[in-house]
Amino acid sequence: MSKNKYKYQMYSSLQRNLGKIYEEARAAADEIGIPAELRGRFGLTGAISGCPAPLRADIRAAAKRATEVIPLSLLVDEIRELVKDVYGDGYDAAPINTCEAGLWVAYDCLFAPPLQGRGDNYRARYLAPYERHMHHQAGYGRPFPAKYKDLLADRGSTAGEMGFYGKRQNNLDVVIVPLPGAKYDNHGIKYWPVPLLLGVDPEAAREKLFQTAERHGEVLTGITSLGYDTPGYGYGVKDDAGVPKLLQYMAQLAREYNIPYVVDNAWGVPFLGTDISKLDADVMVYSMDKASGSATSGLIIGKEEVMTTIRRALGIHGDRWGTLSSYGKAAYVTNDPGKDALLAQVAALKALRDKPEVLTRPLEHLYEIVREEFAQAPEPLAQGVIISKSYNSLAVEINYEPTWEGEGLGFPIFSIEDMYAGSNILQAGLSQMGIIPTIAYDGNIFISLGLGTTNEEGELLEKPMRKAIKGLLRLMEIVGRYSGFLT
Repeated sequence: MSKNKYKYQMYSSLQRNLGKIYEEARAAADEIGIPAELRGRFGLTGAISGCPAPLRADIRAAAKRATEVIPLSLLVDEIRELVKDVYGDGYDAAPINTCEAGLWVAYDCLFAPPLQGRGDNYRARYLAPYERHMHHQAGYGRPFPAKYKDLLADRGSTAGEMGFYGKRQNNLDVVIVPLPGAKYDNHGIKYWPVPLLLGVDPEAAREKLFQTAERHGEVLTGITSLGYDTPGYGYGVKDDAGVPKLLQYMAQLAREYNIPYVVDNAWGVPFLGTDISKLDADVMVYSMDKASGSATSGLIIGKEEVMTTIRRALGIHGDRWGTLSSYGKAAYVTNDPGKDALLAQVAALKALRDKPEVLTRPLEHLYEIVREEFAQAPEPLAQGVIISKSYNSLAVEINYEPTWEGEGLGFPIFSIEDMYAGSNILQAGLSQMGIIPTIAYDGNIFISLGLGTTNEEGELLEKPMRKAIKGLLRLMEIVGRYSGFLT
Protein backbone atom coordinates (compact mmCIF):
# COMPACT_ATOMS: atom_id res chain seq x y z
CA MET A 1 0.00 0.00 0.00
CA SER A 2 1.20 3.51 -0.73
CA LYS A 3 2.42 5.75 2.06
CA ASN A 4 0.45 8.88 2.92
CA LYS A 5 2.06 12.18 3.80
CA TYR A 6 -0.74 13.66 5.91
CA LYS A 7 -3.38 12.26 8.25
CA TYR A 8 -6.35 13.33 6.18
CA GLN A 9 -4.88 11.53 3.17
CA MET A 10 -4.59 8.31 5.16
CA TYR A 11 -8.22 8.47 6.26
CA SER A 12 -9.35 9.36 2.75
CA SER A 13 -7.58 6.30 1.38
CA LEU A 14 -9.22 4.11 4.00
CA GLN A 15 -12.62 5.48 3.05
CA ARG A 16 -11.99 4.72 -0.62
CA ASN A 17 -11.05 1.14 0.23
CA LEU A 18 -13.84 0.30 2.67
CA GLY A 19 -15.31 -2.30 0.34
CA LYS A 20 -12.00 -4.11 -0.05
CA ILE A 21 -11.27 -3.94 3.67
CA TYR A 22 -14.62 -5.47 4.58
CA GLU A 23 -14.24 -8.14 1.91
CA GLU A 24 -10.88 -9.14 3.38
CA ALA A 25 -12.36 -9.07 6.89
CA ARG A 26 -15.08 -11.55 5.88
CA ALA A 27 -12.47 -13.80 4.29
CA ALA A 28 -10.33 -13.58 7.44
CA ALA A 29 -13.28 -14.76 9.54
CA ASP A 30 -13.41 -17.89 7.38
CA GLU A 31 -9.66 -18.41 7.75
CA ILE A 32 -9.83 -18.03 11.52
CA GLY A 33 -12.59 -20.62 11.53
CA ILE A 34 -15.41 -18.66 13.15
CA PRO A 35 -18.35 -21.09 12.80
CA ALA A 36 -21.56 -19.88 11.19
CA GLU A 37 -23.62 -20.62 14.30
CA LEU A 38 -21.37 -18.33 16.37
CA ARG A 39 -21.36 -15.32 14.05
CA GLY A 40 -23.43 -12.46 15.33
CA ARG A 41 -23.83 -14.25 18.65
CA PHE A 42 -20.50 -13.52 20.35
CA GLY A 43 -18.26 -10.51 20.75
CA LEU A 44 -15.57 -8.54 22.50
CA THR A 45 -17.72 -7.25 25.34
CA GLY A 46 -20.97 -7.93 27.11
CA ALA A 47 -20.92 -4.43 28.57
CA ILE A 48 -22.60 -2.52 25.74
CA SER A 49 -26.12 -1.33 26.54
CA GLY A 50 -27.33 -2.08 23.02
CA CYS A 51 -26.31 -5.74 23.33
CA PRO A 52 -25.88 -6.70 26.99
CA ALA A 53 -24.47 -10.06 28.04
CA PRO A 54 -26.82 -12.88 29.03
CA LEU A 55 -27.38 -12.94 32.77
CA ARG A 56 -25.34 -15.32 34.91
CA ALA A 57 -27.13 -18.21 36.57
CA ASP A 58 -27.04 -16.59 40.02
CA ILE A 59 -28.59 -13.37 38.67
CA ARG A 60 -31.35 -15.31 36.86
CA ALA A 61 -32.07 -17.35 39.99
CA ALA A 62 -32.49 -14.18 42.04
CA ALA A 63 -34.87 -12.73 39.46
CA LYS A 64 -37.25 -15.68 39.99
CA ARG A 65 -38.32 -13.98 43.22
CA ALA A 66 -40.24 -11.57 40.98
CA THR A 67 -43.18 -13.97 41.36
CA GLU A 68 -43.29 -13.16 45.08
CA VAL A 69 -45.08 -10.26 46.73
CA ILE A 70 -42.23 -7.95 47.76
CA PRO A 71 -42.62 -4.25 48.59
CA LEU A 72 -40.05 -2.51 46.41
CA SER A 73 -38.86 -0.34 49.31
CA LEU A 74 -37.57 -3.52 50.97
CA LEU A 75 -35.41 -4.32 47.95
CA VAL A 76 -34.09 -0.75 47.84
CA ASP A 77 -33.21 -0.98 51.53
CA GLU A 78 -31.42 -4.28 50.88
CA ILE A 79 -29.29 -2.51 48.27
CA ARG A 80 -28.62 0.30 50.75
CA GLU A 81 -27.48 -2.22 53.36
CA LEU A 82 -25.10 -3.92 50.93
CA VAL A 83 -23.55 -0.56 50.03
CA LYS A 84 -23.17 0.43 53.68
CA ASP A 85 -21.58 -2.94 54.47
CA VAL A 86 -18.71 -2.04 52.16
CA TYR A 87 -18.41 1.76 52.25
CA GLY A 88 -19.70 2.49 55.75
CA ASP A 89 -22.75 4.13 57.27
CA GLY A 90 -21.83 7.55 55.85
CA TYR A 91 -22.82 6.37 52.36
CA ASP A 92 -26.20 5.66 50.83
CA ALA A 93 -27.58 4.31 47.55
CA ALA A 94 -30.42 4.80 45.10
CA PRO A 95 -31.17 2.32 42.31
CA ILE A 96 -32.39 3.87 39.06
CA ASN A 97 -33.40 2.59 35.63
CA THR A 98 -30.19 3.60 33.75
CA CYS A 99 -26.82 5.15 34.45
CA GLU A 100 -27.67 8.08 32.18
CA ALA A 101 -30.78 8.73 34.26
CA GLY A 102 -28.56 8.66 37.34
CA LEU A 103 -26.37 11.39 35.88
CA TRP A 104 -29.40 13.48 34.93
CA VAL A 105 -30.88 13.26 38.43
CA ALA A 106 -27.54 13.88 40.18
CA TYR A 107 -26.76 16.94 38.08
CA ASP A 108 -30.27 18.36 38.39
CA CYS A 109 -30.25 17.87 42.16
CA LEU A 110 -26.69 19.04 42.81
CA PHE A 111 -25.46 21.25 39.92
CA ALA A 112 -28.46 23.04 38.42
CA PRO A 113 -29.72 26.28 40.07
CA PRO A 114 -32.98 26.25 42.04
CA LEU A 115 -36.16 26.84 40.07
CA GLN A 116 -38.13 28.37 42.93
CA GLY A 117 -37.62 31.43 45.09
CA ARG A 118 -37.90 35.19 44.81
CA GLY A 119 -35.86 37.18 42.32
CA ASP A 120 -34.25 36.25 39.06
CA ASN A 121 -32.76 32.82 38.61
CA TYR A 122 -28.99 32.56 38.33
CA ARG A 123 -26.73 30.62 35.99
CA ALA A 124 -24.48 27.91 37.36
CA ARG A 125 -21.43 26.13 35.96
CA TYR A 126 -19.78 22.79 36.51
CA LEU A 127 -16.27 21.68 35.53
CA ALA A 128 -15.56 18.71 33.26
CA PRO A 129 -12.05 17.67 32.17
CA TYR A 130 -11.85 17.24 28.40
CA GLU A 131 -11.74 13.46 28.22
CA ARG A 132 -13.67 10.66 26.53
CA HIS A 133 -17.44 10.13 26.34
CA MET A 134 -18.11 13.85 26.82
CA HIS A 135 -21.69 13.52 25.56
CA HIS A 136 -22.44 11.77 28.86
CA GLN A 137 -20.80 13.60 31.76
CA ALA A 138 -20.34 16.91 29.91
CA GLY A 139 -23.62 16.95 27.99
CA TYR A 140 -25.88 18.61 30.56
CA GLY A 141 -24.79 22.23 30.21
CA ARG A 142 -24.03 24.79 27.52
CA PRO A 143 -20.31 24.45 26.69
CA PHE A 144 -17.80 27.08 27.82
CA PRO A 145 -15.50 28.29 26.29
CA ALA A 146 -17.58 28.86 23.20
CA LYS A 147 -15.11 27.07 20.92
CA TYR A 148 -16.56 23.80 22.26
CA LYS A 149 -20.13 24.69 21.31
CA ASP A 150 -20.23 22.04 18.54
CA LEU A 151 -18.26 19.39 20.41
CA LEU A 152 -21.30 17.09 20.54
CA ALA A 153 -22.99 18.26 17.34
CA ASP A 154 -22.67 15.05 15.34
CA ARG A 155 -23.20 12.50 18.09
CA GLY A 156 -26.27 10.36 18.38
CA SER A 157 -28.97 9.79 15.80
CA THR A 158 -31.11 12.85 16.44
CA ALA A 159 -30.11 16.50 16.29
CA GLY A 160 -31.53 19.57 18.01
CA GLU A 161 -33.79 19.54 21.04
CA MET A 162 -34.53 15.82 20.74
CA GLY A 163 -30.81 14.95 20.66
CA PHE A 164 -27.91 15.74 22.95
CA TYR A 165 -28.72 19.44 23.01
CA GLY A 166 -32.02 18.56 24.67
CA LYS A 167 -30.16 17.20 27.70
CA ARG A 168 -28.99 20.65 28.76
CA GLN A 169 -30.45 21.60 32.11
CA ASN A 170 -31.93 24.86 33.20
CA ASN A 171 -29.39 27.73 33.38
CA LEU A 172 -26.48 25.32 33.58
CA ASP A 173 -23.14 25.67 31.77
CA VAL A 174 -20.28 23.17 31.51
CA VAL A 175 -16.72 24.47 31.64
CA ILE A 176 -14.53 22.13 29.58
CA VAL A 177 -10.93 21.93 30.81
CA PRO A 178 -8.27 20.46 28.47
CA LEU A 179 -5.84 18.22 30.34
CA PRO A 180 -2.11 19.05 30.23
CA GLY A 181 -0.21 16.29 28.48
CA ALA A 182 -3.23 15.18 26.48
CA LYS A 183 -3.50 15.62 22.72
CA TYR A 184 -6.64 16.65 20.88
CA ASP A 185 -5.61 16.03 17.29
CA ASN A 186 -8.04 15.40 14.44
CA HIS A 187 -8.41 11.78 13.38
CA GLY A 188 -10.85 9.47 11.69
CA ILE A 189 -12.86 9.16 8.51
CA LYS A 190 -15.31 11.40 10.33
CA TYR A 191 -12.39 13.78 10.85
CA TRP A 192 -12.79 15.19 14.35
CA PRO A 193 -10.71 16.10 17.44
CA VAL A 194 -10.08 13.04 19.60
CA PRO A 195 -8.88 13.05 23.23
CA LEU A 196 -5.62 11.09 23.40
CA LEU A 197 -4.96 10.80 27.12
CA LEU A 198 -2.00 8.50 27.60
CA GLY A 199 0.33 11.42 28.38
CA VAL A 200 -1.91 13.25 30.87
CA ASP A 201 0.15 14.86 33.64
CA PRO A 202 -1.99 14.70 36.81
CA GLU A 203 0.06 17.28 38.71
CA ALA A 204 -0.18 19.84 35.91
CA ALA A 205 -3.84 18.95 35.43
CA ARG A 206 -4.49 19.67 39.10
CA GLU A 207 -3.03 23.15 38.71
CA LYS A 208 -5.09 23.78 35.57
CA LEU A 209 -8.32 22.61 37.21
CA PHE A 210 -7.75 24.77 40.30
CA GLN A 211 -6.95 27.81 38.15
CA THR A 212 -10.14 27.26 36.16
CA ALA A 213 -12.17 26.83 39.33
CA GLU A 214 -10.82 30.10 40.69
CA ARG A 215 -11.83 31.87 37.47
CA HIS A 216 -15.43 30.59 37.69
CA GLY A 217 -15.70 30.35 41.46
CA GLU A 218 -18.71 32.63 41.93
CA VAL A 219 -20.96 30.46 39.77
CA LEU A 220 -19.27 27.07 40.24
CA THR A 221 -21.66 24.42 41.56
CA GLY A 222 -19.98 21.10 40.76
CA ILE A 223 -17.28 19.04 39.10
CA THR A 224 -17.56 15.77 37.23
CA SER A 225 -15.37 13.19 35.50
CA LEU A 226 -15.25 9.57 34.50
CA GLY A 227 -14.25 7.09 37.20
CA TYR A 228 -12.03 4.82 35.14
CA ASP A 229 -8.59 3.61 36.17
CA THR A 230 -6.59 2.87 33.01
CA PRO A 231 -3.71 4.67 31.25
CA GLY A 232 -5.67 5.14 28.02
CA TYR A 233 -8.30 7.15 29.89
CA GLY A 234 -5.64 9.34 31.51
CA TYR A 235 -5.85 7.71 34.94
CA GLY A 236 -2.78 5.47 34.94
CA VAL A 237 -0.87 7.38 37.65
CA LYS A 238 -2.12 6.13 41.04
CA ASP A 239 -1.32 6.40 44.71
CA ASP A 240 -0.27 3.48 46.92
CA ALA A 241 -3.92 2.53 47.45
CA GLY A 242 -4.50 2.28 43.70
CA VAL A 243 -6.63 5.43 43.42
CA PRO A 244 -5.89 7.52 40.29
CA LYS A 245 -4.25 10.75 41.39
CA LEU A 246 -6.17 12.90 38.92
CA LEU A 247 -9.45 11.70 40.44
CA GLN A 248 -8.11 12.55 43.89
CA TYR A 249 -7.23 16.07 42.82
CA MET A 250 -10.73 16.68 41.51
CA ALA A 251 -12.12 15.49 44.84
CA GLN A 252 -9.78 17.93 46.62
CA LEU A 253 -11.04 20.76 44.43
CA ALA A 254 -14.62 19.87 45.32
CA ARG A 255 -13.82 19.98 49.03
CA GLU A 256 -12.07 23.33 48.76
CA TYR A 257 -14.97 24.96 46.89
CA ASN A 258 -17.71 23.15 48.84
CA ILE A 259 -19.20 21.74 45.64
CA PRO A 260 -20.19 18.13 44.88
CA TYR A 261 -18.01 15.84 42.80
CA VAL A 262 -20.11 13.47 40.68
CA VAL A 263 -18.24 10.57 39.07
CA ASP A 264 -19.60 8.86 35.95
CA ASN A 265 -18.43 5.27 36.42
CA ALA A 266 -20.82 3.67 33.94
CA TRP A 267 -18.41 0.91 32.92
CA GLY A 268 -17.32 0.29 36.49
CA VAL A 269 -18.30 -1.99 39.35
CA PRO A 270 -19.07 -1.11 42.96
CA PHE A 271 -16.86 -2.57 45.70
CA LEU A 272 -14.09 -3.88 43.38
CA GLY A 273 -13.47 -0.79 41.29
CA THR A 274 -12.70 2.86 41.98
CA ASP A 275 -13.49 3.25 45.68
CA ILE A 276 -15.74 6.24 46.37
CA SER A 277 -14.70 6.30 50.03
CA LYS A 278 -10.96 6.33 49.28
CA LEU A 279 -11.50 8.85 46.51
CA ASP A 280 -13.70 11.06 48.73
CA ALA A 281 -16.12 11.79 45.88
CA ASP A 282 -19.69 12.77 46.67
CA VAL A 283 -21.54 10.61 44.12
CA MET A 284 -20.63 7.73 41.82
CA VAL A 285 -23.05 6.49 39.16
CA TYR A 286 -22.94 2.99 37.66
CA SER A 287 -24.51 1.13 34.76
CA MET A 288 -25.20 -2.13 36.55
CA ASP A 289 -25.85 -4.13 33.38
CA LYS A 290 -22.31 -3.51 32.11
CA ALA A 291 -19.40 -4.86 34.13
CA SER A 292 -21.47 -5.84 37.20
CA GLY A 293 -23.57 -8.33 35.24
CA SER A 294 -26.95 -7.22 36.56
CA ALA A 295 -30.14 -6.66 34.58
CA THR A 296 -30.48 -3.32 32.78
CA SER A 297 -30.44 -0.66 35.49
CA GLY A 298 -28.29 1.99 37.14
CA LEU A 299 -27.11 2.63 40.67
CA ILE A 300 -26.22 5.87 42.43
CA ILE A 301 -23.91 5.61 45.43
CA GLY A 302 -22.91 8.67 47.43
CA LYS A 303 -22.45 10.42 50.72
CA GLU A 304 -25.60 10.57 52.79
CA GLU A 305 -25.62 14.38 52.83
CA VAL A 306 -26.19 14.67 49.08
CA MET A 307 -28.00 11.37 48.62
CA THR A 308 -30.88 12.70 50.70
CA THR A 309 -31.70 15.17 47.91
CA ILE A 310 -31.26 12.56 45.18
CA ARG A 311 -33.39 9.97 46.97
CA ARG A 312 -36.11 12.55 47.59
CA ALA A 313 -36.13 13.39 43.88
CA LEU A 314 -36.67 9.70 43.13
CA GLY A 315 -39.47 9.41 45.68
CA ILE A 316 -37.74 6.75 47.79
CA HIS A 317 -36.62 8.83 50.78
CA GLY A 318 -39.44 8.66 53.28
CA ASP A 319 -43.16 9.27 53.17
CA ARG A 320 -44.44 12.73 54.02
CA TRP A 321 -45.86 11.54 57.34
CA GLY A 322 -42.51 10.20 58.45
CA THR A 323 -40.80 6.93 57.47
CA LEU A 324 -37.25 6.07 56.50
CA SER A 325 -38.14 4.47 53.17
CA SER A 326 -40.91 4.79 50.62
CA TYR A 327 -41.82 4.25 47.00
CA GLY A 328 -43.84 7.31 46.11
CA LYS A 329 -44.18 10.19 43.68
CA ALA A 330 -41.52 12.80 43.05
CA ALA A 331 -39.80 14.68 40.22
CA TYR A 332 -37.96 11.64 38.89
CA VAL A 333 -40.36 8.78 39.61
CA THR A 334 -40.20 8.24 35.83
CA ASN A 335 -36.77 6.69 36.41
CA ASP A 336 -37.89 3.89 38.70
CA PRO A 337 -36.31 0.49 38.02
CA GLY A 338 -38.63 -2.50 38.08
CA LYS A 339 -38.73 -5.38 40.53
CA ASP A 340 -36.68 -7.65 38.23
CA ALA A 341 -33.92 -5.04 38.04
CA LEU A 342 -33.87 -4.53 41.81
CA LEU A 343 -33.66 -8.27 42.47
CA ALA A 344 -30.83 -8.59 39.95
CA GLN A 345 -28.96 -5.67 41.54
CA VAL A 346 -29.17 -7.31 44.96
CA ALA A 347 -27.70 -10.53 43.55
CA ALA A 348 -24.96 -8.71 41.61
CA LEU A 349 -23.92 -6.65 44.63
CA LYS A 350 -23.83 -9.75 46.84
CA ALA A 351 -21.53 -11.45 44.35
CA LEU A 352 -19.26 -8.39 44.20
CA ARG A 353 -19.12 -8.27 48.00
CA ASP A 354 -18.89 -11.97 48.82
CA LYS A 355 -17.53 -13.75 45.70
CA PRO A 356 -15.41 -11.25 43.77
CA GLU A 357 -13.35 -14.08 42.28
CA VAL A 358 -16.36 -14.97 40.11
CA LEU A 359 -15.58 -11.74 38.21
CA THR A 360 -11.85 -11.24 38.75
CA ARG A 361 -10.67 -14.75 37.84
CA PRO A 362 -12.03 -14.61 34.26
CA LEU A 363 -10.48 -11.14 33.89
CA GLU A 364 -7.05 -12.52 34.75
CA HIS A 365 -7.49 -15.26 32.15
CA LEU A 366 -8.69 -12.76 29.53
CA TYR A 367 -5.67 -10.53 30.17
CA GLU A 368 -3.28 -13.41 29.49
CA ILE A 369 -5.08 -14.35 26.26
CA VAL A 370 -4.95 -10.78 24.95
CA ARG A 371 -1.24 -10.52 25.74
CA GLU A 372 -0.51 -13.85 24.06
CA GLU A 373 -2.42 -12.99 20.89
CA PHE A 374 -1.02 -9.47 20.50
CA ALA A 375 2.52 -10.79 21.02
CA GLN A 376 2.05 -12.39 17.60
CA ALA A 377 1.05 -9.13 15.90
CA PRO A 378 3.35 -7.53 13.28
CA GLU A 379 6.20 -5.78 15.07
CA PRO A 380 5.16 -2.12 14.54
CA LEU A 381 1.77 -2.94 16.02
CA ALA A 382 2.98 -5.28 18.77
CA GLN A 383 5.57 -2.70 19.89
CA GLY A 384 3.09 0.15 19.76
CA VAL A 385 0.37 -1.10 22.08
CA ILE A 386 0.02 -0.85 25.85
CA ILE A 387 -2.11 -3.64 27.32
CA SER A 388 -3.50 -3.23 30.83
CA LYS A 389 -6.28 -4.73 32.93
CA SER A 390 -8.90 -2.85 34.87
CA TYR A 391 -10.53 -4.17 38.03
CA ASN A 392 -12.82 -1.16 37.91
CA SER A 393 -14.26 -2.10 34.51
CA LEU A 394 -13.36 -5.81 34.60
CA ALA A 395 -11.88 -5.19 31.16
CA VAL A 396 -8.61 -5.33 29.27
CA GLU A 397 -7.51 -2.09 27.63
CA ILE A 398 -5.47 -2.03 24.42
CA ASN A 399 -4.09 1.45 23.80
CA TYR A 400 -2.17 2.14 20.59
CA GLU A 401 -1.39 5.84 20.94
CA PRO A 402 2.36 5.02 21.04
CA THR A 403 2.22 4.05 17.35
CA TRP A 404 2.04 7.81 16.68
CA GLU A 405 5.27 8.60 18.49
CA GLY A 406 8.17 9.70 16.33
CA GLU A 407 8.03 10.43 12.62
CA GLY A 408 5.41 9.19 10.22
CA LEU A 409 1.78 8.23 10.65
CA GLY A 410 0.71 5.68 13.23
CA PHE A 411 -2.09 3.13 13.24
CA PRO A 412 -5.40 4.79 12.27
CA ILE A 413 -7.35 6.33 15.13
CA PHE A 414 -11.11 6.49 14.71
CA SER A 415 -13.14 9.21 16.42
CA ILE A 416 -16.30 8.59 18.38
CA GLU A 417 -18.02 10.45 15.55
CA ASP A 418 -16.93 7.54 13.32
CA MET A 419 -18.81 5.19 15.60
CA TYR A 420 -22.04 7.15 15.24
CA ALA A 421 -21.52 7.61 11.49
CA GLY A 422 -20.77 3.92 10.90
CA SER A 423 -17.29 4.70 9.57
CA ASN A 424 -15.25 3.23 12.45
CA ILE A 425 -13.60 0.35 10.61
CA LEU A 426 -12.55 -1.39 13.84
CA GLN A 427 -16.23 -1.68 14.77
CA ALA A 428 -17.96 -2.03 11.41
CA GLY A 429 -15.26 -4.44 10.23
CA LEU A 430 -15.75 -6.73 13.22
CA SER A 431 -19.46 -6.86 12.43
CA GLN A 432 -18.54 -8.01 8.92
CA MET A 433 -16.68 -10.90 10.56
CA GLY A 434 -19.65 -11.88 12.72
CA ILE A 435 -18.03 -10.48 15.88
CA ILE A 436 -20.09 -8.03 17.93
CA PRO A 437 -17.69 -5.08 18.45
CA THR A 438 -16.68 -3.19 21.54
CA ILE A 439 -15.65 0.40 22.26
CA ALA A 440 -12.74 0.96 19.88
CA TYR A 441 -12.14 4.64 19.25
CA ASP A 442 -9.75 7.42 20.31
CA GLY A 443 -6.78 5.04 20.04
CA ASN A 444 -8.27 2.82 22.73
CA ILE A 445 -9.94 -0.61 22.69
CA PHE A 446 -11.80 -2.04 25.68
CA ILE A 447 -12.35 -5.83 25.80
CA SER A 448 -14.42 -7.65 28.40
CA LEU A 449 -16.26 -10.93 28.81
CA GLY A 450 -19.84 -12.08 28.76
CA LEU A 451 -21.04 -12.04 25.16
CA GLY A 452 -20.86 -15.68 24.16
CA THR A 453 -17.45 -15.94 25.83
CA THR A 454 -18.50 -17.15 29.30
CA ASN A 455 -20.65 -19.98 30.60
CA GLU A 456 -23.67 -19.62 32.88
CA GLU A 457 -21.44 -19.30 35.95
CA GLY A 458 -19.39 -16.52 34.37
CA GLU A 459 -16.32 -18.67 33.66
CA LEU A 460 -14.32 -17.81 30.55
CA LEU A 461 -14.78 -19.95 27.44
CA GLU A 462 -11.34 -19.79 25.91
CA LYS A 463 -12.11 -20.99 22.38
CA PRO A 464 -14.65 -18.31 21.37
CA MET A 465 -12.73 -15.63 23.27
CA ARG A 466 -9.54 -16.38 21.36
CA LYS A 467 -11.41 -16.36 18.06
CA ALA A 468 -12.85 -12.92 18.85
CA ILE A 469 -9.42 -11.51 19.72
CA LYS A 470 -7.84 -13.17 16.70
CA GLY A 471 -10.55 -11.53 14.59
CA LEU A 472 -9.75 -8.11 16.07
CA LEU A 473 -6.05 -8.58 15.45
CA ARG A 474 -6.54 -9.73 11.84
CA LEU A 475 -8.80 -6.75 11.18
CA MET A 476 -6.14 -4.42 12.61
CA GLU A 477 -3.56 -6.00 10.31
CA ILE A 478 -5.84 -5.43 7.30
CA VAL A 479 -6.50 -1.81 8.29
CA GLY A 480 -2.80 -1.30 8.97
CA ARG A 481 -1.90 -2.43 5.46
CA TYR A 482 -4.47 -0.24 3.75
CA SER A 483 -3.41 2.77 5.83
CA GLY A 484 0.27 2.27 5.03
CA PHE A 485 1.22 1.66 8.68
CA LEU A 486 2.03 -1.98 7.96
CA THR A 487 3.85 -3.05 4.80
